[in-house]
Amino acid sequence: MSTPASGGHDSLCAPYKLEFPFERTVGPKIGTFFAGLKEKRLFGVRARRGVLCPPLEFDPDSGAETGELVELPTTGTVTTWTWVRSRPDDPVSHDFAWALVEIDGTAGSLFHAVDVGGDPTRMTRGMRVRVRWRDERVGDLRDIECFEVER
Repeated sequence: MSTPASGGHDSLCAPYKLEFPFERTVGPKIGTFFAGLKEKRLFGVRARRGVLCPPLEFDPDSGAETGELVELPTTGTVTTWTWVRSRPDDPVSHDFAWALVEIDGTAGSLFHAVDVGGDPTRMTRGMRVRVRWRDERVGDLRDIECFEVER
């Protein structure tokens, strides 16, 4: 299924929607991560390569159960990004970047939106960002509205 682009062409277009369309038991570590989001807190988990955020129940390298949960700061660094036009149901109402953000103190990246006010020239690799929380949180990844430039 394609969606017509703003110029009227419907080729090379594909709809996308950020969703979690099934239910499953998330386990104690991912469950704590989601509960933390509702309270404006970020958690990671210790693994062989360092602290991972978002946390995993099992180490991706060894398959062993991951270690203890660690509360993390809500700041990080953009490691890579791509600029997109905003669409209905996107986390930001104007054009923004989808980015990998390395949360401070972690060895991985969290994929999320970065809001720089619709100006792509402000996006840079290495840019410092912080979480912007939704006013009403429910305990899922959408509780993070987006990341914004740290001041």
